[in-house]
Amino acid sequence: MTALGLLLIYTCLLVYWMFFAFDRSEGMVRRGYSYNLTPFSTILQFLNIQQYNVKIWATNLIGNVGVFLPYGILLPVVVRQLKFRWFLAGFILWITLVELIQMLSRRGSFDIDDVILNSLGACIGWAAYASVKRIIR
Repeated sequence: MTALGLLLIYTCLLVYWMFFAFDRSEGMVRRGYSYNLTPFSTILQFLNIQQYNVKIWATNLIGNVGVFLPYGILLPVVVRQLKFRWFLAGFILWITLVELIQMLSRRGSFDIDDVILNSLGACIGWAAYASVKRIIR
């Protein structure tokens, strides 16, 4: 399978996760709009480990970073001349749009901290890709 094929399959899986999984079925759609525009407020809240069990903490912090690692690895493989600054700008724009659609469709919330964590994950993936590429050379 090609990197483009993997990227498309993974994107479909993420769309499912972000809009239909995790109690986002038709009966669980939120009644109103939910959003957080204050950077690091949700992140700092989840860092208070005594307040949340490990599963909630790991899903929200580690999960939001880890789930976007593949984009940082696969996108520079698919788009060979992609510069990091364009990758990051495009990714932030794309993930912000996804968060906005989640809120407007009431299948989730818009959370600036998700944008931050997801972008961090994509950047870590890019760094891993760049490191392996450097080692191979």
